[in-house]
Amino acid sequence: RLRAEPGDGEQTWARFARPPAPEAAGLIHDTFPDGFLWAVGSAAYQTEGGWQQHGKGASIWDTFTHQPPAPLGGPLVAGLPTGAPSPSPPATGDVASDGYNNVFRDTEGLRELGVTHYRFSISWARVLPNGSAGAPNREGLRYYRRLLERLRELGVQPVVTLYHWDLPQRLQDAYGGWANRALADHFKDYAELCFRHFGGQVKYWITIDNPYVVAWHGYATGRLAPGVRGSPQLGYLVAHNLLLAHAKIWHLYNTSFRPTQGGRVSIALSSHWINPRRMTNHSIKECQKSLDFVLGWFAKPIFIDGDYPESMKSNLSSLLPDFTESEKKFIKGTADFFALSFGPTLSFQLLDPHMKFRQLESPSLRQLLSWIDLEYNHPQIFIVENGWFVSGTTKRDDAKYMYYLKKFIMETLKAIRLDGVDVIGYTAWSLMDGFEWHRGYSIRRGLFYVDFLSQDKKLLPKSSALFYQKLIEQNGFPPLPENQPLEGTFPCDFAWGVVDNYIQVDTTLSQFTDPNVYLWDVHHSKRLIKVDGLVTKKRKSYCVDFAAIRPQISLLREMHVSHFHFALDWALILPLGNQSQVNRTALHYYRCLVSELVRAKVTPVVALWRPSAPHQGLPRALAKHGAWENPHTALAFAEYATLCFSDLGHHVNFWITMSEPYTRNMTYSAGHNLLKAHALAWRVYDEKFRRSQKGKISIALQADWIEPACPFSQEDKEAAERVLEFDIGWLAEPIFGSGDYPPVMRDWLNQRNNFLLPYFTEDEKKLIRGSFDFLALSHYTTILVDWEKEDPMKYNDYLEVQEMTDITWLNSPSQVAVVPWGLRRVLNWLKSKYGDLPMYIISNGIDDDPSEAQDQLRMYYMQNYVNEALKAYILDGVNLCGYFAYSFNDRTAPKFGLYRYAADQFEPKPSVKHYRKIIDNNGFPGPKTLGRFCPEEFTLCTECSFFHKRKSLLAFIAFLLFVFIISLSLIFYYSKKGRRSYK
Repeated sequence: RLRAEPGDGEQTWARFARPPAPEAAGLIHDTFPDGFLWAVGSAAYQTEGGWQQHGKGASIWDTFTHQPPAPLGGPLVAGLPTGAPSPSPPATGDVASDGYNNVFRDTEGLRELGVTHYRFSISWARVLPNGSAGAPNREGLRYYRRLLERLRELGVQPVVTLYHWDLPQRLQDAYGGWANRALADHFKDYAELCFRHFGGQVKYWITIDNPYVVAWHGYATGRLAPGVRGSPQLGYLVAHNLLLAHAKIWHLYNTSFRPTQGGRVSIALSSHWINPRRMTNHSIKECQKSLDFVLGWFAKPIFIDGDYPESMKSNLSSLLPDFTESEKKFIKGTADFFALSFGPTLSFQLLDPHMKFRQLESPSLRQLLSWIDLEYNHPQIFIVENGWFVSGTTKRDDAKYMYYLKKFIMETLKAIRLDGVDVIGYTAWSLMDGFEWHRGYSIRRGLFYVDFLSQDKKLLPKSSALFYQKLIEQNGFPPLPENQPLEGTFPCDFAWGVVDNYIQVDTTLSQFTDPNVYLWDVHHSKRLIKVDGLVTKKRKSYCVDFAAIRPQISLLREMHVSHFHFALDWALILPLGNQSQVNRTALHYYRCLVSELVRAKVTPVVALWRPSAPHQGLPRALAKHGAWENPHTALAFAEYATLCFSDLGHHVNFWITMSEPYTRNMTYSAGHNLLKAHALAWRVYDEKFRRSQKGKISIALQADWIEPACPFSQEDKEAAERVLEFDIGWLAEPIFGSGDYPPVMRDWLNQRNNFLLPYFTEDEKKLIRGSFDFLALSHYTTILVDWEKEDPMKYNDYLEVQEMTDITWLNSPSQVAVVPWGLRRVLNWLKSKYGDLPMYIISNGIDDDPSEAQDQLRMYYMQNYVNEALKAYILDGVNLCGYFAYSFNDRTAPKFGLYRYAADQFEPKPSVKHYRKIIDNNGFPGPKTLGRFCPEEFTLCTECSFFHKRKSLLAFIAFLLFVFIISLSLIFYYSKKGRRSYK
């Protein structure tokens, strides 16, 4: 490959400027290359403890935490967790996780995870208490030798960091720490000791961890140990010395130890990722400069040419030290692989705001990997630290951490498989909870939970540990049978529909009902001119005269749907809420619409009520008097339903009493009355109209799936079941189940002294129970719930859950998660709860970006959700009878429509053709599936619909033609016979 030039990484922003196709935006099912290194890490000061045990010397972090300097603007307050149930430990690493006394415990954690590599650091002050050459601390050496021996027994390779921020305090006192170039010689002595004692068992060495943080926050801002508040110039000087010290160690290993030990040496460089505010050349160059100032500061001298980035040299002038030509040669090439650290320690917390150059920081690991690949000659990249954090009060169900871990690993896989980046290993950070530097114990980053107040400090695996263990076992995200699309078809009578929430009642008539006479001015204006005083006899108006109906039906036929679902407007039909004032014009329009639908062989699916603005879709008079809180509303609904059944029922045999009543903002009394209203309407239809109209009727419930955030957590499983019962079971259980509210719901409320959930009388239970002919559900997305109180602002104290999302999921522009398998799970949950009922997915859809002409997201959504419905039907035996796409057009549901609406015209989006193909195939037939013959129901041309609608007229014309032909035949016959007689 061609050698990179500084600045080549700028291509990255253009490469990722366009959003990816939906198939590549979310989770990809693939595995990592064979031999990929799976690691976990820790740092000595964060986890070892034993700060004075067995002759260990003091480090700068011991001093810094025991006597913390006051920050600018006030006294330092250690980052302690708030709302903790028990007192917090001191914010020092004196004991921390006590790893020094628990080698077997820690390595058992490694065995449980199944990692191939373990990154840990050696405490310089533990092996050389004074920091300089002399008699080493034998106990310190014995501890690390014991750890390495245990790793060898387990078959785990060590990745050893020589310096992870804990400089011996004596060297700080004697030399001023890393501000003094002489420290490099002491570092070399310490490194030589480690190479000599441990090098035979170590193949990966890290000289220094995150030199940016060491230099900038140790010696410029003073936020971290040793807490020196020097000038920016001091920070740049320290970084200069760190680079030279690193190079000295690399050359030491390269000349004296590599020939016999065969290891590899690098430096762990930390970085953020940054996106331009606008996609302009200026903003992109500012982003490039931001990465130069943080990552390039150290990476360019090592991986390119031994010198700092040009952007730093031109902007910092005299602040930045100069390398001599010999120093440049000495530094250049002193890394055997690119060791990358990416996570919250630098990103979002310790990154100097000025180094963002007014651009936008982002946790995008994939883009950073691509940038490194382009900028630094396609190096082998070993991610030696990555992860996230949770609150210090979160125990073992660390869902937020787990999904960030999943996101970062997925981005690494995409960088390898889609972008061609050479990533050789990944390190989750960290093995166990520990002391988190400037955050103390206010956050946790471990895969294993540690109770810092306990004596034994056991390691307890968190959900993230179980997730990581399974991921390592599978070497990534392999394709599983449940992830694969299914070939097959639905039954022949399957209902394929589309939804329009709100039908605009447009009573504008067509031109053919106009009795006036017009002349066409062919010579001058070319227009029709009305003849004053001259009128013809006005003919009777027909349903086809409503100008708005025919175009709608034409679009439905173009889509090939068999069903059309819409809601009536209760407030329009009965403005006063009772039959003292009936809007006959509106009823006539609805009657015409349903009759024309039937004529066009499209089954109308009519909802009596759907909550909408204003007044929840209720007549204003009812809304003013308590809406559903008022029991009278249920009686008014039954009266309204009777009117609709009577007036429209001869054309409608598929009714929905209530469509998607939203339980999350509903009071218990409102839900109580709503259930009775539904049951009263169902009984009216069952007793008075079913025999003559032969229709079916039920309620349509919103049923998004609720998934445990931590699949290994019993508490999260219980939380998910609880939310499902409150969301769906609240209305479903009385109708489809026992006639009463779910026991989970009442027990939960009673335990919390909430007695607001009403009780049904026995007669009311009989009224409500069984008031259905089928089960209809609307489904759009899946939500994760976690019982841990990770974020108090987002926590639902009422149900004691926190809703969240898997950040690897694909999202719509309005941040609705696309989770197709959630549909299959909710269908199976309903089947397990309420039996083998006929089910209809009455509404399912996603919003899109109006500027996105390709409509890719909606097609992806539709393809995958319908396929999950097919799996539920074929594999799970769910009695699924229909699927309705949401929504018909953008006019009534902006951004959700299959038809775009502009300038009074409807234009089909690509998803119309896609849906039509699914309908025409009745699913997803394949060469391996047994084809099912279904009689053809649709004409192939839209023009043919003219003849379909006028079959009786065509029959009469055919009869006249037949009579005419017979008459001609008889005339011809007798005229010929007469001529013969004459002869």
